[in-house]
Amino acid sequence: MQNLINKETEVNKTQLDLIDKILRKVGAAQKTDSLITSIMQMTQCTLNALASSLLLIDEKNEELLFKFANGPVGKQLRRLQIKGQSGVAGWVSQYGKPLIVNDVDKDQRFDRSIDEFTGFTTKSIICAPLIVHRKVIGVIEMLNKLDGAGFNGQDLQILIRAANTAALAIENIRLNESLQDSYKSTVKALVSLVDAKETYGGGHSRRVSEYALMGATHLLLSEEEKQTIEYAAILHDIGKLSIPDSILNKSDTLTDEEWKMIREHPVIGNNLLRGIPFLEEASKLILYHHERYDGTGYPYGLKGEDIPIGARLIAVADAFDHMVTERSYHTALGRKYAFMELSRCASSQFCPIAVKAFCSGFLDFHLSAK
Repeated sequence: MQNLINKETEVNKTQLDLIDKILRKVGAAQKTDSLITSIMQMTQCTLNALASSLLLIDEKNEELLFKFANGPVGKQLRRLQIKGQSGVAGWVSQYGKPLIVNDVDKDQRFDRSIDEFTGFTTKSIICAPLIVHRKVIGVIEMLNKLDGAGFNGQDLQILIRAANTAALAIENIRLNESLQDSYKSTVKALVSLVDAKETYGGGHSRRVSEYALMGATHLLLSEEEKQTIEYAAILHDIGKLSIPDSILNKSDTLTDEEWKMIREHPVIGNNLLRGIPFLEEASKLILYHHERYDGTGYPYGLKGEDIPIGARLIAVADAFDHMVTERSYHTALGRKYAFMELSRCASSQFCPIAVKAFCSGFLDFHLSAK
């Protein structure tokens, strides 16, 4: 009895260790592909299997698509699509029940066509459904124990735990990606109002966002930092919604009062956005994007490293686009001249690191596009 308890305790520990590893990966993963790869590799190793695959249901075409496949013929499998009710995986996806088949030759549910296509010899399969909100979204399967033994009930419990965690993680990432797309659509619709106010600057905010991201990419900033910069750059002029069109598009010299209104737009933009959770960090960059490296900018006269790097990158990108775009008060300048101006003003108006990052990032982007 004690041996049985010890054995069960060891199995539970193995399960908990695997789930803990998966959950830590879920927290760190940014993309569905990398998350699936991590979960599958850890589970395959824990179950001592020769091969593994994860298939997701394509409801439109009623097919199972190989999202992940590892093992001797993994690359071949990733190009395959199978009918939704075909084989052991099809049965599990259809009925939503886990399954162990330790001798495929004796199970009529096994579809030999995949082995015939790949040249792989399947001997045993353990398979579990990926279920979210009582709906099967795919299946996870392991093939052939490396030691030649069959899969057992303990293996199945581990696989079910991994499948449940993977299903929730995949669904959460899908929801997050959908939410991020919704955020971006909302932001772009909002900023179009700003671009429409400035008759000379159609697309200005979009271009500033692209330029700022070039610099951020060159600096190897994290995906989270780059996303914040993207939102802040595309919304950097949102505060100008409060400024009359006659001032924004004025070709004559602005009065002191008009300049005062213009200089308020970073504060207004920050006030508009800082209460929105996904724009909280971006609103800070908007607040500081007109600060100068030498401390003579506005609204607070911040200096040097006190200005967030995202705001410093946006300041460079904003100035570059102003120089190379036709304006009501000047003709468009050439890129070469604009780069020279950025370099000349580095350490005074602009952060030298931000200038170098933007120029290098701009060059890298255009070289890779050729």
